[in-house]
Amino acid sequence: MARLERVKPAPVPAIHPLPEYDVSGQRAQWYREMKDALQVPWMGVVTMAYAHYPAFFRELWRGLKPLVTSRPFVDEAKALQALIEDRVAELSPPPITERLAQMGYGEREIEAIIQTNEVFSHGNHLYALIATIARLLMDGGDMGGAAEMPPAFDGRHAPDVSVPFVLMEAHHADAPTQETFDDVKKVLGLPFVNTDYRAFARWPSYWAAAWGDLREVAGGPPYEAICQAYHDHLAAAVTDRLPNPGGLSSGALIGAAGEDGPGEDGPGEDGPGEDGVGEVTEMCRLFQWLLPGLAVNVAYLKTQLKG
Repeated sequence: MARLERVKPAPVPAIHPLPEYDVSGQRAQWYREMKDALQVPWMGVVTMAYAHYPAFFRELWRGLKPLVTSRPFVDEAKALQALIEDRVAELSPPPITERLAQMGYGEREIEAIIQTNEVFSHGNHLYALIATIARLLMDGGDMGGAAEMPPAFDGRHAPDVSVPFVLMEAHHADAPTQETFDDVKKVLGLPFVNTDYRAFARWPSYWAAAWGDLREVAGGPPYEAICQAYHDHLAAAVTDRLPNPGGLSSGALIGAAGEDGPGEDGPGEDGPGEDGVGEVTEMCRLFQWLLPGLAVNVAYLKTQLKG
């Protein structure tokens, strides 16, 4: 099988994520099922963007259901977390907790930030595997794993934290926080702000300080080398190691995307078509490109909080 290259789409395609507060019916059911299966408290921007295309999302989630609760899937996500948290030390993240204490942050507030980071440090790798599967299939590749049902992962693999999950949406942000969000988009080359950063911005002074450190290394050669290593692990997991008990196939997923058709408001008026497939494909390429960087960033922020 051809190697899955890490490539950023140019131009960056528009995405149309459907937020959790704005879905109902079948989509709301898919959201509940996915969060329960992944043991996460939030729908990633990636899967909310997928849900804009209902036939595509229906087929993807149908095939993913028996996989994402399996031991091989969870083990691959754990290996990704270990890889990224080991390699991020190469970027020498400066400690931040003493600076936070000097700003007036108490131990409970710092612990809440740490717990919020733990949520993303766990869940992002699950979403990255899903994004890599979707991109592989939309690019015409197929998963190489066996179709037999793998052993289930019994019990809980998510962190045992109880921090409230609150997001600082763009329309909630004051001018300084909005400026930070704009800077994030500029430095990372993205038209949107990921959920992680909106959650960290619940503490605006923390987020401004943490991002101020992170932006100094984002996109540099050492940073990109870690992103590439993470991508390579994702690609090998999906093409060589993960099973395929749901029978996901390129043909079926591309066909489903064609049913949706193009258009910001959903399926195009002219019905299925090539443009719809291209639109979904570019979206899948974008998320599969950006998630390694997100994983590096969250690991960097986590290392900052250790001292």
